[in-house]
Amino acid sequence: MNTARELHENQPEQSRRDALKMLGMGSSAGLLSLFGGLSTAQAREQLATPRYAVGAAPVKIKAVKAIATAPQGSNLIVVKVETTEPGLYGLGCATFTQRAATVIVAINTYLNEFCVGKDVDNIEDMWQAAYVSSYWRNGPVLNNALSGLDQALWDIKGKRAGMPVYQLLGGKVRFAIPCYTHAGGNTPEAAADSVKKFMADGFKYIRIQQGGYGAVGATADKPDFKVANFGGETDNYMNERLYLKSVPKMFEVVRKECGEEIELLHDIHERVQPIDAINMIKRVEEFRPFFIEDPFSPENMKWFAQLRQATSVPIAMGELFNNINEFKEPMVNQWFDFIRIHVSQIGGISPAMKVARLGEWFNIRTAWHGPGDVSPVGHAAHAHIDLAVWNFGIQEAVQFSEKTQSVFSGCPTMNKGYMSVNEVPGLGVDINEKEAAKYPISTKSNWQVRKMDGTIIRP
Repeated sequence: MNTARELHENQPEQSRRDALKMLGMGSSAGLLSLFGGLSTAQAREQLATPRYAVGAAPVKIKAVKAIATAPQGSNLIVVKVETTEPGLYGLGCATFTQRAATVIVAINTYLNEFCVGKDVDNIEDMWQAAYVSSYWRNGPVLNNALSGLDQALWDIKGKRAGMPVYQLLGGKVRFAIPCYTHAGGNTPEAAADSVKKFMADGFKYIRIQQGGYGAVGATADKPDFKVANFGGETDNYMNERLYLKSVPKMFEVVRKECGEEIELLHDIHERVQPIDAINMIKRVEEFRPFFIEDPFSPENMKWFAQLRQATSVPIAMGELFNNINEFKEPMVNQWFDFIRIHVSQIGGISPAMKVARLGEWFNIRTAWHGPGDVSPVGHAAHAHIDLAVWNFGIQEAVQFSEKTQSVFSGCPTMNKGYMSVNEVPGLGVDINEKEAAKYPISTKSNWQVRKMDGTIIRP
């Protein structure tokens, strides 16, 4: 007959874990003999160690893959990190709508090979290693892939901890996340009517645009480059003078019709010359914008010093930055008031938190970029940071279609201008891969905007 010690030494590891689990649940009778050589009291003392005092066993990465889908029309790329623990995986947003196919290759070919076998808990080490592993860095394709990996690892860490990610970032400092939504029309009056509708829905912050960015679409005039058959058939036309005149008028009408309480925002989208942007911002100052977004392109950063001297209008900047170091100088010099980071492009939650914490020292608030071409996983990542950082400013609202919700369960929700997350461990969003496959991505992208003579307008 085998002794208790022999039983203990010969039984499989899984059986011993099952026994420990039973003991932790109170089923100790008859099982203490598994620990041969220990008295009953000693065995009870060992097994009575609370769960929080026991470190989790290491878990390795088994595979990393890209999931591509486009349920609302925009290309979405999600990174799925599978682990050696059965059923445990994480999701992160790696969406680069305009070059989605290249991100898929970066994830499936390079990121998978880089990650397999690594410890899922070492997020910072993995981020730093991945960041320099290509030697050249800062490119949007590799940064999007890295962003997806980072978010997926935080998702896994939250699941392993049994907590929503915001708890791992310090816990809530607000009950929900105030958001701004987008209103507009081809006339100032139409924009005002649109604002009123969103105010009735409970929004207290509303971005106003006349036509598209730069008033594109607000005029039916046919530009000379179209007449000359120059450029692409779907290229857009922007009348810079019309746009610069229309924005102050739009602010005036919306303020008059919608009152002083509503917070108004506007996005220049880097589409005019810096000196013209400065003059226009000075003209809207009397209407008290909550912020004006992206007055200059990243190539024109030194103009912010002149803008600061010319006006007190708050400024948001940074969605086109793809390196956290690009934020350092403007933040130290307090050139803008809101950190406009695209979290799924800057490298994920880890670097976004570093920039947010730096902003607290200079009284600069967050305003993460949250357009429709970010997956629900990416929007959840924004929201978890928003709940945890003291120097939160505002968040871009999002609405998910029924198709998107059929692909992604646990999406963040909107209610009366506030965003909330799914209160479960991790980021809270899951994906149905079979549903995702019903909505294939495309490779078409149309960001071409031209002047009257056909010159390309940035961004």
